Amino acid sequence: MARLPRLTLPGYPHHVIQRGNNRQPIFFDAADREMMWGLLCEYAREHQVSVHAYVLMDNHFHLLATPQMERGLTLLMQAVGRRYVRYFNQRHGRSGTLWEGRYRNTLVQADRYLLPCMVYLDLNPVRDGLCTDPADFRWSSHGHYIGLRSDRLITPHPLYWGLGNTPFARDEAYAALVRQGISHREQMAITDSALNGWALGDADFLASLQQSTPRRVAKARAGRPSLAKTST
Repeated sequence: MARLPRLTLPGYPHHVIQRGNNRQPIFFDAADREMMWGLLCEYAREHQVSVHAYVLMDNHFHLLATPQMERGLTLLMQAVGRRYVRYFNQRHGRSGTLWEGRYRNTLVQADRYLLPCMVYLDLNPVRDGLCTDPADFRWSSHGHYIGLRSDRLITPHPLYWGLGNTPFARDEAYAALVRQGISHREQMAITDSALNGWALGDADFLASLQQSTPRRVAKARAGRPSLAKTST
């Protein structure tokens, strides 16, 4: 069955995942992650993509980002992908593909899922056993949002600014969200939507979104349509 085209619309946040081929590492050390971070800074600015959150794992990375132009996210990922593969292959004496096919992404309902997605990214290193506290993992946006450092890649979403009236209040409120974590149901919804390309949101959001694109935004319900008659 043919793959659905990516669902990408300007002005909406998108959760993006890019994996290494056969789950192989795409970062061997801090220098590799520094290069990726620098490329993301360069091309996010060039292609007008606001990066709200990120995490650079060993064999994949996540972004939560809002493109301002129709093809901004695509151009960002293409540019970063090409430059990083050239760098990585030259530095590590290898050749051939690095990525597991095309990147995956899902469009996110901001008021329902943006903050849970940020928490999901922050807790990824903990789930994978890279650290016990997300504050100890340098290669994510978590440190920026809890006041440990300033990260020039990050453009906070307005929902983050709504967490408090001062930087300290926002830092504390966001740190509390991460400590609280997300439910298993939210975690599965975020993972499934990103891997399969369906929009992430409630029924009203999905219905409204469907009016903006001919591309199907949600998985069709299983089973045949009901043939039951309705009264007149």
